[in-house]
Amino acid sequence: MRFLITFFSLALLPVLASGQSAPLNWYLLDPETDGIYGAGVTQAYALLGDRPVQEVIVAVIDAGVEVDHEDLQGVMWTNPGEVAGNGIDDEGNGYIDDLHGWSYLGGPGGDIEHEALELARIVQDMRQYFHGKDMDALSEKDQQRYDRYQQWVAILNEEQAELDQQYAAANGMLTIIDQVKLENDGEFSRKAIKKYDPENRQEKGFKTALYLMALFMDESKIEHELRQGVDQLGPLIEYNTIDTDSIRSVVVGDDPDNGRQADYGCNRVEGPDAMHGTHVSGIIAAQNGNGVGIEGIAKNARIMALRAVPNGDERDKDVANAIRYAVDHGAKVINMSFGKPYSPQKSLVDEAVNYALQKDVLIVHAAGNESSDNDQVPFFPNRLLENGVVVPNWLEVGANSSSTKKKKLSASFSNYGATTVDLFAPGVDIYSTVTDNGYEDASGTSMASPTAAGVAALIRGYFPNLTAAEVRELLMRTAVPVKGKVRIPGSKAKARMSKMCISGGVINAENAVRELLENNN
Repeated sequence: MRFLITFFSLALLPVLASGQSAPLNWYLLDPETDGIYGAGVTQAYALLGDRPVQEVIVAVIDAGVEVDHEDLQGVMWTNPGEVAGNGIDDEGNGYIDDLHGWSYLGGPGGDIEHEALELARIVQDMRQYFHGKDMDALSEKDQQRYDRYQQWVAILNEEQAELDQQYAAANGMLTIIDQVKLENDGEFSRKAIKKYDPENRQEKGFKTALYLMALFMDESKIEHELRQGVDQLGPLIEYNTIDTDSIRSVVVGDDPDNGRQADYGCNRVEGPDAMHGTHVSGIIAAQNGNGVGIEGIAKNARIMALRAVPNGDERDKDVANAIRYAVDHGAKVINMSFGKPYSPQKSLVDEAVNYALQKDVLIVHAAGNESSDNDQVPFFPNRLLENGVVVPNWLEVGANSSSTKKKKLSASFSNYGATTVDLFAPGVDIYSTVTDNGYEDASGTSMASPTAAGVAALIRGYFPNLTAAEVRELLMRTAVPVKGKVRIPGSKAKARMSKMCISGGVINAENAVRELLENNN
């Protein structure tokens, strides 16, 4: 998986943070009232007053959630039919002790933390397919398949080279940081970096990169960010070269090639690294008014934890099963802050998405962090089914920043698409819950998606008669239009927001609530 959080990308790090000039809770604020393109949540609650509200279950399909976090304990969904820790499938749903959700990445052999990219798995499968075949006697069909295989190998080699380069650069910068601290009594700052005398041209490049990062980021966070990047990149590079299906079979105990299999997994929903899913969950529903941490967007939400996303690309099979679990256990909103450029079993996910449509469940998905046009380069999963149907219960979300300068409003990393991305939502420097009862800010469409999911849960709780499709239409219709031109992510060129998303604007809970109240819904 490429987590849709931007804590590590050498091309993007200098522009990830805005220096936290905006308030920590800026994503709750309102453009008109507060002069910042937040989601208008605070003003929405002012309009709602003491109006009755229903509980809404939001499924978070992610890498795991720290369910006992001090700011999430009171908002975790609890399966009413399950008795905790008795080792029995009390409700007969095929899952033992699924108290707060389910993990499709765990089993009798432990928990999957790292995976290969989907492209690496495709190449591995095709390598095995052609092993031992007489290459001079291939059928026409196999020859075409072999030609595709060769193309994919070339693409994978390019990706590996890029990952190797990033990994080496990150380690190089960490070495410089260690040296700078050694020469300055443990101090790491712009001043200390500037004093450092590099030994060669490569070190000079690392020093320059660190100094630029320190101009835009809190110096105290740079080392942390780089180490997180190294911790993800190292295993990803390794796993791209091995047969991860074999590892999966031993650890989880399922058949990786059997897309119809659903009777696998475990109840360990936190997993080895729950930072990402915990951050996402806090944005949606961290406890309000408990005197600690942050305030989540939807006071009425309950978080269902579904672990299906490793460090590496998620498997279509796991995503499909997680969606079905969420639907069958009462979720009305599903947040999916992940994605990938290949989807070999897309039909499995399509069937699950269509199932969610039939059961009136809204799916909210992050648009991606490659500064890419999703109209031109497909990003999976998505709402365009293989049969050509575009499902109406899917909200695709790009990320905007807190900048008051219109040209910088679109996050520099965010994917976009005039016909594939619905709207933008706050996704830069979002302060939320992380593991070990902690709190950090993070940036990515991974953060924009739960912002939108939280607003959707708020709307579905206060106005339960609205269908999933109607909620999507409402949020699109009431998005705050962005006048003038903004910078196209990954480019110096500028365009109107309507060229980057269907609504041409930023999600706004206040506008949505105001329209519904005026219409007496």
